[in-house]
Amino acid sequence: MKTFNSKLIIGLCVGSLMLGMSSCSKFLDEQPRGIFTPGDFKTPNGINNSIVGLYAHLRNIYGQAYYYNACLTGTDEVTYAQSADENFQVMDFTGLSTMTAVNSRADVAWQAALPNINMASGIIENAPAVGTSPAIIAEAHFFRAFDYFLLVQTFGGVPLDLGGGELKYSTSVERKSIRNTVAEVYTRAIFPDLLKAISDLPDSPRLKGAVSKTVARLYLAKAYLTYAWWLENPKNIPTYPETGRTDPDGKTSGWYFQQAYDLAVAAIENPGPYSLQPTFYDVNVATNDRNNEILLFADHTEDSELYNGGSLSYGSGGAPDNFAGWMMTWNYTSLTSSKTTGWSTADLVNSVQREAVQALGRPWTRMAPTINVVTETFADKTNDSRYDGTFTTVYRGNWNKANITNPSLFNANNMPVKPEDAILTFLNEEPQTPINYDNKTYKSSIGAGVLPGRADYVISPEGISRRVYPGLWKLGPYRTDNGNGLGQPNAGSTRPFNIAKFSELYFIAAEAAVKGATAKAGKNARDLVNVIRGRAGVWRWDNNGNSAKEANHRAEMLAATPVQITLNYILAERSREYYGEGYRWYDLVRTQTWSDIAKTYRIAGSNVGDHTAATFTRSIQPFHYLRPIPQGQLDAMDMSAAEKAAYQNPGYN
Repeated sequence: MKTFNSKLIIGLCVGSLMLGMSSCSKFLDEQPRGIFTPGDFKTPNGINNSIVGLYAHLRNIYGQAYYYNACLTGTDEVTYAQSADENFQVMDFTGLSTMTAVNSRADVAWQAALPNINMASGIIENAPAVGTSPAIIAEAHFFRAFDYFLLVQTFGGVPLDLGGGELKYSTSVERKSIRNTVAEVYTRAIFPDLLKAISDLPDSPRLKGAVSKTVARLYLAKAYLTYAWWLENPKNIPTYPETGRTDPDGKTSGWYFQQAYDLAVAAIENPGPYSLQPTFYDVNVATNDRNNEILLFADHTEDSELYNGGSLSYGSGGAPDNFAGWMMTWNYTSLTSSKTTGWSTADLVNSVQREAVQALGRPWTRMAPTINVVTETFADKTNDSRYDGTFTTVYRGNWNKANITNPSLFNANNMPVKPEDAILTFLNEEPQTPINYDNKTYKSSIGAGVLPGRADYVISPEGISRRVYPGLWKLGPYRTDNGNGLGQPNAGSTRPFNIAKFSELYFIAAEAAVKGATAKAGKNARDLVNVIRGRAGVWRWDNNGNSAKEANHRAEMLAATPVQITLNYILAERSREYYGEGYRWYDLVRTQTWSDIAKTYRIAGSNVGDHTAATFTRSIQPFHYLRPIPQGQLDAMDMSAAEKAAYQNPGYN
């Protein structure tokens, strides 16, 4: 079966990837390439460049905002925001648009993963002949499995034969394809490749950001967990290509849940150089990027456009830029304060300017958190540091960095504010005194409200809307070259985009235990979840207050953990830990809980001053648990209309 779309195979575009320390002092020794040919796999330098390409392709998926949207919008975490176009509205399933093979932005994963799979196969087949070490070849095994795992979760069964034979490098010009079943993709490709990677990869990565045994163990544990759910199929979600939910080797879902647990615990107990950071804040603060909790990331740098993969001064709005963080950044730059107490139009100043700092960045207003996230997912904002360590809830004046020389301005209640003072605050709770949103005296151009005695405008959780909402601090930009100014806020973020974290091993093991895996002493589901919850109770910084905060609420966090851990509790904890990082759709699809957990949500509208929340209901059908095969793939294949229709996932023709 030597068949596949050559357009996705031959033109392997590869950028450079910095895999060095955070000082950017170490790079893979390679020459940037645009196209790889079969001859490139015949030399050590060609293999080296190809290995770099495996890492570089991560930037075409992670940090790419439209794929990011496909991972989150339509879940309980995210809905579309005021400036959303069809790319975002269609993912919400609230009737604004119907998902098709044309408008589903899961196409990003398809287009990036398949060429990378073929390149990994080229490395695996040719690298031994040029003396490449088994540890380096194991990186290719890891990435081939990584991409197949991404594809099978997203689309169902995908082809193992890309034109050269099953799991063989292809230079075929034929344009036909046959999809393998989900079970075949797991058992013939993903599991064997990850087992090989675990066998041959070193305990410590050869460079910062390269893969190691622990990284491969995490992905194999997660693949076992996901496949176990697929075999069990508790909600009778259809699979495609159609096949029985049986394992080719006769193993049960329970066997795979146990393997997931055992492997995750083995990785926790034998972590190599990885560990949990002391606080949740430390995991995500930009000054601590590439810390030892991060197992895999799509790298960027502010030191070199070549190794960043994109401009350092403007954003292209496309891969390989890291521009996902723009999407949940609302237009805070429309906040105004006044130079005088008169509030004439001439006196108005945009008191919060666009700035390349983690709390701000480039506004795009395409995605928004639901009210439920703020009031339910992150209900505990006193003990649990994760709400404060996830969102920007206070917008502070920075007009002085834009050459506006006024030492103070007038803000809510005609009270003065200075640079770094709060201009707008999203309150943690509903205030006892009702907020006056119908304020006519002072021109809050975003329609925020006032409370007596406060110089900052305020919005309560129930007032969060598609136009104004807490920003996603976690993914905000960071530059060390801003000087005393606003920096380059219109550029893509030069921070790495985190893909996998050591902490997820605890959740994988806990979920497997809930599904019946036999747990070791001291590592049952509650024990494992409490490791993460205990860490979440430790504070060293208060983003809301912009000040150091030494507090330890570990005891309160552990006491609040239920005695009996359920699947829904683990999913809620995963959302608190990984909110806005792109995990959520895959978590809900894996556990077949998407249509239950994300069925309804609450948010106010898109108009200025709209703080009246409404409930929205999604129509999530069983066939939506797979994304459509992209139309571009179907159009490029030399197959009949009937064959293309059969190739497409049901429900999308």
